[in-house]
Amino acid sequence: MEKKYFAIGDAAEQAHMTRETLRHYDRIGLVRPSKVDAYTKYRYYSAEDIVRLNTVHALQQMDLPLQEIKRVLEYDDLSKIVAFLEQAEQKADEKILALQRSKAKIQRARQDYEKKLHGRQTPEGVFTRKFPARTIMLADPVDQVTADDLWSYQRHFYQRLSPELKAEFAFEDLAGVYRDTSSRDTSSSRYFAVCSQFTEMDGLKTLPAGTYLCADCTEKNYPEVLQELIRTARAEYHVTPDFLLQIVVISGILQWKYQLQVFVAA
Repeated sequence: MEKKYFAIGDAAEQAHMTRETLRHYDRIGLVRPSKVDAYTKYRYYSAEDIVRLNTVHALQQMDLPLQEIKRVLEYDDLSKIVAFLEQAEQKADEKILALQRSKAKIQRARQDYEKKLHGRQTPEGVFTRKFPARTIMLADPVDQVTADDLWSYQRHFYQRLSPELKAEFAFEDLAGVYRDTSSRDTSSSRYFAVCSQFTEMDGLKTLPAGTYLCADCTEKNYPEVLQELIRTARAEYHVTPDFLLQIVVISGILQWKYQLQVFVAA
């Protein structure tokens, strides 16, 4: 039976490679075509060549350099081949596990951003929103709110908990700053976390249920937006708020803005 050969384009397609890749493998002696036309110089590959190409492709997924792959393919000791393939299989399992973990993290991040997207449909300017009573845990006072602290804010609260209490607490995925507006002292600013599960202890505070005046802002226009929020609370609700909530609202990868909230009516 006459042996079947494949032109370089067909061989490249079967091996999921490009023609230039096959030419490169030929130049470095990694996979040479079984037949080359003496007149046209066209390369022709046998079924065995395509198996070798697919083997090279699989080994490349293990991040092996081509020179090492070439050395492995030249083994004539079956025990060495078996040992190498066992090692390659273990590396493949490790890589699959790492990819699965990365995929799970990406899925959780996507779901989180989708949740924020659907919950972020807020009107422009000052608006009202009703909230149930919220129990928050306050961290120690801070002199300045920093980006690093906001991205790792939960450590402020888990550090407050003894090992036996950690199992009793869970926090919503929401960073914020609680400010005592009745004080001009900068130490009145404290990071807070909303408790989704808790037990009574010092450092907890329950925010009243009711209507809150809200407005979105950035770091740059924070003073102006806060001034407008306080002015509206006084003019329309005859209330001078005792506290201000500055909630971090994710707006992009490593980007955020704030939503200011002040309590105006039960």
